Order: sequence, then C-alpha cells, then structure tokens
Amino acid sequence: MRRISVLTAVVGLTLSACATDDPDAQAKTGALVGSLAGAAASHQLEDDDKAELIGAAAGALAGAMVGSYMDKQQQELEQSLLEEQRKRQVEIERLEDDTLKLYLQNEVFFDFDSAVIKDPAEPILHKVAKHLIQYTQTAVHVIGHTDSVGAREYNLHLSERRASSVATQLNRQGVTATRIRIEGRGENEPRDSATTEAAKHRNRRVEIFVRPIVEGKEDLAYESPRY
Repeated sequence: MRRISVLTAVVGLTLSACATDDPDAQAKTGALVGSLAGAAASHQLEDDDKAELIGAAAGALAGAMVGSYMDKQQQELEQSLLEEQRKRQVEIERLEDDTLKLYLQNEVFFDFDSAVIKDPAEPILHKVAKHLIQYTQTAVHVIGHTDSVGAREYNLHLSERRASSVATQLNRQGVTATRIRIEGRGENEPRDSATTEAAKHRNRRVEIFVRPIVEGKEDLAYESPRY
C-alpha cells in the first residue's frame, strides 16, 4: 500500500477549484485521479499526512449534527436515484455508523473483463457526483469487487481498475480528488457464497461508501470501510 503525498493532494484541490475557468481542467483532474489510483487506495496514511489531508478537507461535522446531515443526504440521494433503484441498477443502504453505502450493479457499468464505464452508466454517476459535491463533509471510498472466476491476482487487479474508473468519473464531474479513496478487493468479499450464475452476478460490483467527517475523529472517515 502506498501513501498519498500532500503535495499531490493540494494539486487535486487546485485543479478542482479552477475547473470552471480552465477548458483543460477536466482532462487534468482525470489524469490526476489516474495517477493517484494506487496511492488513493491506501488507507494507511502516515500521521503527518493524515493531519494535512484533514486540514484540506471542507470541514468537519459536530457529532450531534451527523445524524441529520446524513439523513438529508440519504433522502435526497434516494429521491434522485428512484428509477435506478427500481431497476436494481443501484442499491442504497444506511449503515450503523451513519455511512451511506451505494451498490452499483456491475453489468450496468462494465462489459465483461473491462474497466471502461459503459455509456448508460454515466448519467447515474453524474447524479451521484452532483450529490457528493453538495455534501462536502464526507469522505468517499470506491471499492471494486469481482466474482471468483479466473485467477485471484487478475481479479484483484480488475477490481482496482474498475474502482479507479468510477473514481475518475466522479472527479471529472467535480468531486475533489482528496476526498476519494480507491480500493480493489477482487473476489475476497462475495455477497453470495453460492456458485450459481446469479451469485456471480451479485458478487461483481462496485461499492461507494460515503462516510461523515466528524469533528475530532476526522481520520476515521478516511479509514478503509470494513463491514
């Protein structure tokens, strides 16, 4: 696991800030996330880097405000993605620590053995990005998963590439790169332990965890989600 340099994080903030003025900013920010794909996957930042990244964040929530802040996000996100939920393209879940978990159905987003986002998936990510831009006091973890078909190492790499593609698209839509963490878990965390085609279908997915940045516990928001 590699750590993100604070210098690169600041560059990410700068590029995002000038996106409306620079016609090439979208390409620049996309390239930045691509270059950070490995580094952003690291949740084991050194203490000094954690402190500086936290300082670069948009602010932290007072503990008493977390519930209502995440309630509002959940309501608006569910309303925005009503049709996608009806079609089972996206699932939204509220976890015990107030994290929001989004399940992205793999076949909607990627072709077989590909990490290129399919055209029909782009409007979905646009809605998600629009929501994340509005609620800045959260960290965003994008985690890829595969089924168990094929070599374990290959599946791990494929899951990382797919997570990176989703994160890059969110960044291009305006989500600040320093908020995003990328991780691939390959076949290690199946949703369904059966060996049927339906089970494989469920296990191929990308998940987005939206974690509140809480005052005094800011670093916890950037730790790898384990549920």
